[in-house]
Amino acid sequence: MQLFNELKTLGHKHIKADKKANERVPSGIWLACPKCHQSFYHKDLGLYQVCPNCEYGFRITARERLAWLVDKFDEEDAELKTSDPLKFPNYAPKLDKARQNTGLNDSVLTGTAQIAEQTFALGIMDPDFIMGSMGTVTGEKITRLFKRATRKNLPVVIFTASGGARMQEGIFSLMQMAKISQAVQEHSQAGLLYITVLTDPTTGGVTASFAMQGDLILAEPRALVGFAGKRVIEQTTHQKVPNELQDAETVLDHGFIDAIIPRKEMKEKLAWLLKLHNEGNGVNG
Repeated sequence: MQLFNELKTLGHKHIKADKKANERVPSGIWLACPKCHQSFYHKDLGLYQVCPNCEYGFRITARERLAWLVDKFDEEDAELKTSDPLKFPNYAPKLDKARQNTGLNDSVLTGTAQIAEQTFALGIMDPDFIMGSMGTVTGEKITRLFKRATRKNLPVVIFTASGGARMQEGIFSLMQMAKISQAVQEHSQAGLLYITVLTDPTTGGVTASFAMQGDLILAEPRALVGFAGKRVIEQTTHQKVPNELQDAETVLDHGFIDAIIPRKEMKEKLAWLLKLHNEGNGVNG
């Protein structure tokens, strides 16, 4: 019994020592990948913010992506703001917080960009703006992006990252699916290229519309791609679904994605695809 009590006391001392050691380690120094669950030093994320073990691309803001993606960018429609059409309770402060966090007025950054002298229309959805949800201004900005690209004979590249329709704007949000789809069709009828890049997460009404309407559909490794979430699927079907069901790799295997491109290679691959398209259309980058 005496030996047991001594070991118990020693164990308590070790626990207290470990707690004190942990208190000296600042938060955010060690990170855990949500996909492979491996821990790593925060600086190993690097410029592209990808897991060093499985290449999963951590969620980043539109401006963080823009910093390494393009050589030149001219933003358009930055001044557009939602009018809060339903006067939804507590929506205004949520919008203010999202604007402060992202530096955007809504969930997508749009404009004209260049990569390796290839000019194109670019849209980047921001998961930090109310989970990249699609409101009326999101739809308006993307629609204008396609219409400008059609007039200027430019290809379009859109990076999707969204939880789907924005509930605070109700049916007005859902209407954006048809609105954008019409602009996509007009762009396609003009013989112009549309590339979508699915990032984590791409879900809901965005998946059900313009995310899957690209001539080429690319994705980042391990990105979540689907319509309904896993919990909703299980509640509806009363069946357990695999954890990897909505991973980009599974979606690729079932023919809904054309290629998975690691984040570090994205700029080079886009430049190559845009150059092929522009040369085929007799356009000099």
